[in-house]
Amino acid sequence: MSLLHRLCYIGFHVLEKEHLAKDLVSKFGFELFATRKAESSRQLALRRGDAIFVVNEKRQVIPGEVASESSSDSGILYDVDLQYSVSTASNIGFETEDVPGFTLSLQERGCQILIPPTTVADEDGCVIYSVVKSIVGNISHTLLDRSQYCGPFLPGFQVEKDALKKFQKTGEITHFDHITFVCPQGSTQALLEWYETCFDFQRFLVHKQDDVAEGYVIHGAGVGLRLTAMWYSGLDQDCKFILAESMPGQSHNQVDNFLEQHGGAGIQHIALYTTDIISTVAAMAKSGVNFVKTPVEYYTEKRKMQEIQRAGQDIQLLKDRGILLDAAVDGEGDHSDLHGKQFLMQIFTKPLFREETFFLEVIERCGAAGFGEGNIRALWQAVQNYMGHQ
Repeated sequence: MSLLHRLCYIGFHVLEKEHLAKDLVSKFGFELFATRKAESSRQLALRRGDAIFVVNEKRQVIPGEVASESSSDSGILYDVDLQYSVSTASNIGFETEDVPGFTLSLQERGCQILIPPTTVADEDGCVIYSVVKSIVGNISHTLLDRSQYCGPFLPGFQVEKDALKKFQKTGEITHFDHITFVCPQGSTQALLEWYETCFDFQRFLVHKQDDVAEGYVIHGAGVGLRLTAMWYSGLDQDCKFILAESMPGQSHNQVDNFLEQHGGAGIQHIALYTTDIISTVAAMAKSGVNFVKTPVEYYTEKRKMQEIQRAGQDIQLLKDRGILLDAAVDGEGDHSDLHGKQFLMQIFTKPLFREETFFLEVIERCGAAGFGEGNIRALWQAVQNYMGHQ
């Protein structure tokens, strides 16, 4: 039996004066469809396609304010009331069956259970959930059984006016493609084993040169990075986890920068899958999204130019948008036929918080299953250039 059914949402904890929810709506095209107000916090559920973010905000209690019926409970639901020094993406919620049984199994494996199985109900039914701590930094996983619930999201949340009509609209963003964790050097293997033992995740080889034991190592020309991927094959929509760690002997880089500013391991970026990256990025840029600037030489390198042309894409259009393209590679490293035009296109935003810790990626896949390994050097350099000008 499949333990996990689907990725339900990804949760953030943001500090006061952060405008994540507002930016997700006004710049990224998400729609606020449900909210929950508590005495000292507010939870905002935002949706685009099947990609759902829950933003947990601390709210100031105004002296003399009368608590509404929806704010009678303190704290937050479906997550832990995280006290963290910076804004962070920290909770990944999965839908599953038999939350009590799954939670007990995790506890027997030595996992830390942050919230035991708990039932929350309203007029649309009930949901059972628990929260387990990951061994990756401040990340936790909420396990939800929604089989007895027919509401639009979760009990305790009030649906925004006209939200049902809004979030049923089709759009270019369809789901979460992958989530990248930044980890300390030497920790990858232990993290893989934990997810394999506790959640039945499996290794996913990101490249032909990916080694089962060592991962995919990229080094030279100022880059020293190890990428290792895993996935759960039973999810309704595929979403992979990527572990990223810097290699020894490197100068200060964005991986080290994340660990320092975030205060340890955590979620560095989340990739949003789009069916049309050109129009999606154009709309986001027009709305005020700031993307990391790709080095100009990326589009003038002969091999990359040929790769883009063989994929049937317009070099100038990709250059104008800052979008990178990476073709599927066979065992000999030959791009000549692009495996029937198997490629992906991707772009990264600049950090969304005051610290240089978290950003979003927009990705479109045309038959390619990897993560843009051929673009990593360019992306690495683009981020390094951005950091160098701060």
